[in-house]
Amino acid sequence: MTTIYLIRHAQADGNLYRRCQGWYNGLITPKGYLQIQALSRRFQDIEIHAVYSSDLFRTMTTARAILHSRALSLRVDPELREIGGGCWEDHAWGELIHQDPAGMAAFLNCDPGWHVTGSETYPHVRARMQAAVERIAAAHPGQTVAVFSHGSAIRAGLSAWLNTPVEHMGELPLGDNTSVAKLEYDGGQMRVCYYHDASHLGDLAGAVLHASSSGAEKVAAMARTSLYFVPLRLPDQKELYLAARREGWMASHGTMDCFDGDAFLSAAQRSYDFDPESVLIAMCQDRPVGMLHLDFQQQAQQRVGRVPFFYMMPEYRSKGLGVQLLGQAVSAFRARGRQYLRLRCAPENDRAKKFYQRHGFYKIGEEPGGIGHLDTMEKYIGYVLG
Repeated sequence: MTTIYLIRHAQADGNLYRRCQGWYNGLITPKGYLQIQALSRRFQDIEIHAVYSSDLFRTMTTARAILHSRALSLRVDPELREIGGGCWEDHAWGELIHQDPAGMAAFLNCDPGWHVTGSETYPHVRARMQAAVERIAAAHPGQTVAVFSHGSAIRAGLSAWLNTPVEHMGELPLGDNTSVAKLEYDGGQMRVCYYHDASHLGDLAGAVLHASSSGAEKVAAMARTSLYFVPLRLPDQKELYLAARREGWMASHGTMDCFDGDAFLSAAQRSYDFDPESVLIAMCQDRPVGMLHLDFQQQAQQRVGRVPFFYMMPEYRSKGLGVQLLGQAVSAFRARGRQYLRLRCAPENDRAKKFYQRHGFYKIGEEPGGIGHLDTMEKYIGYVLG
């Protein structure tokens, strides 16, 4: 008999930023690295004979939880990849909900007919995962193997081994990041001992989207907390930009001293003239909730992406939405080959500093600005090849 531990990767960019991942090759988040440590502790006393992973960075990195204390090599298998999302990959869930709610409902319900340009289908992923894991199990009789894969791919495989009809796959929930399924393979048959076990995570556990009877219900629930982005039209909407700048300045500094609206507006206009996608309004259910200004010109040769303005409206702060603005910035700059995201933060703005630090930014220096100087903060965003 072969024992298989089938493990989902740690929290990655797309999980945090609420974006479609699929085969898109993002990075592990700071929380994800803590989850990997917790997973390592869970398996420290379990004998493992082989470790397999999909060929994407988030699974290969999570596999270190097993590899770091064992003299084993990682065996990479692209058949363990997540469902290919085609043209949806690296797009915000909020954008996809806004543009194609019916398609999102079909995707979330694992509709066998779901397909977009360049994507796989759920029946294909189910057959691919079942074949890959059973092939691995058959190659290791009498041994224990750790296999690292992805949320939807694992659910698809589980649905086959649990004899769940393909049209009811969506009734199985997704497991949390680093959740574990234990399988036993004997005589060509796979038995599921347990699945979606994340007991090792404790406070590192995340919110899991549980199954419901309706894809439309899932879409409605996601839409309440998922953002999409539309370009700010300049100069037509300059007053909207300036109003956000004024409120953001007051929130950061506690005074309007030294505020220069004309300078801010000129900088935004230059960015807009270079690329109309430089200044964006963050939307949630057709309501503006924030603003994001990206400078695609400054420090491009240093592979740095500058964010002159990162703003959430007061009533939407501390609701877990701001990280999606960060995700939009990472996506835009990573697509342009930038390695680092850089912004400035008022040293007295503790709330903003803690947010940036929590999401991987660190202080690299100071620049003139604000009512004296501003802390320059940076985050690594380099795109990782598979």
